[in-house]
Amino acid sequence: MITCPYCFARVAEDRIAFRCSGGCEPVADELLGRLRGGAPPSLPPVFQVRRPGRRADCPTCGRDTGRRVCPECHSGLAAEYCANPGRIVALVGAKGSGKSTYIAVLLHELMNRVGAELDASLVPCDDRTIERYRRDFARPLFGEHRLLRATQSAVTDTLRDPLVYLLTRTVKGRFRSRRAALTLVLFDTAGEDLRSREVTERHLRYLRAADAVVFLVDPSSLQKPSDDPDSDPVNVIARVTELLRTGDGPLKIPVAVALSKIDALRRETSSALHRSRTPSGAFDLDDHEGVHEQVRALLESWQAGGLDRYLRQNYADFAFFALSSLGEVPGEAEVGPGGIRPYRVEDPLLWLLHRFKMLDGVRR
Repeated sequence: MITCPYCFARVAEDRIAFRCSGGCEPVADELLGRLRGGAPPSLPPVFQVRRPGRRADCPTCGRDTGRRVCPECHSGLAAEYCANPGRIVALVGAKGSGKSTYIAVLLHELMNRVGAELDASLVPCDDRTIERYRRDFARPLFGEHRLLRATQSAVTDTLRDPLVYLLTRTVKGRFRSRRAALTLVLFDTAGEDLRSREVTERHLRYLRAADAVVFLVDPSSLQKPSDDPDSDPVNVIARVTELLRTGDGPLKIPVAVALSKIDALRRETSSALHRSRTPSGAFDLDDHEGVHEQVRALLESWQAGGLDRYLRQNYADFAFFALSSLGEVPGEAEVGPGGIRPYRVEDPLLWLLHRFKMLDGVRR
């Protein structure tokens, strides 16, 4: 089975459809238009064959095509994605938690420093991901050093395509190595979208298709609670929990809860939060446990221990993290004078890779 990273439908491999390569006259694609909103795009028709492989012949014009699409929404499915469907990781955060900046920096680190450390490759699965990352994330933040604008609600803004990446690495075993894949489907979700009837259905499918969830939490929202319910991380986590719940008992999906913007906190050199992670190509279990306990202690000191208790009551597998996408408090509209110096942005993903048996855990 393959999960479409756009409509999140579960599709059997023998149901994958194809789009004609251009020998037929374009037609209005109602399914794709319904997914994206607006007028249906005019595209070559979609067809299905009995035993789909990498390519198929259009039954109308006879032209060979390798353009595979989801039969439910007609979004394109890259050949690499179909061959390595992997796991889906969902990213959720309250308003102002820094989701857009985190996405931009995490992807940049995975393509460069962290990718080299893990001997992993990160490739976009479609042209829309390439263009959107360049236009909305990389160019303003890394090219122009401008802060990214806050995520707009999908109720008032154009519904955004997710960013879809395939992370692959070779995992060494006792007798032979194997190739493991993780699909990063990053849906830039505004906090208010999780309580909006107009967009909740797609978010429900997105979250229920996920194999793990990363929650971003702005520490200031815990230290000085806001009257805005969309800025309260506990409210957002509770909404997501309600969407995920299908029965009684703790949810089994792994959940990473990361304090973002920790550069704004007073640093203590002895604190586990402020010791840089030692690159090793493995997951440091001792370091992780130290950070987890330090965050729990901070929550108690901020009288926000209810977040820890809520997670323990509702999730069987969760962990705390602390990170900074920029490395220092930025200016009003620009990156700080020290430039972009990310700190521990990869930690939640390394934990998930360890959970998915894609990364070995080590003790000092």
